[in-house]
Amino acid sequence: MKQLNINRKAKRQLRHKRITNRLHKFDNQKPRLVVAKSNNHLIAQIIDDSVGKTLVASSTKQLKQLATVATAKLVGADIAKKAIAKKIVAVVFDRGGNPYHGQVKALADAARSGGLKF
Repeated sequence: MKQLNINRKAKRQLRHKRITNRLHKFDNQKPRLVVAKSNNHLIAQIIDDSVGKTLVASSTKQLKQLATVATAKLVGADIAKKAIAKKIVAVVFDRGGNPYHGQVKALADAARSGGLKF
């Protein structure tokens, strides 16, 4: 039986594990676009799971700004530009257990408009 009194962090970790396992099961050939959020920053990485290496990364730390919807759009456009430069066109989107709205959605939309397909 599942534990009923789990905190928010543990619930997000369970969602992340469930999402990541599903992505590994169905899309092994494509790299993952992983989004990680903290209270102040937003981080996006494109990871090749077959090798276990980060191919491209971008974050609000590099932009020297705090995470907002506007900076999420900048991070999404930046990671799309870097991925296209490395000839990565198709990725699988891993939202990291976070709900798909706000900053996560803005990053995904900006990455799509920058040329990434997922």
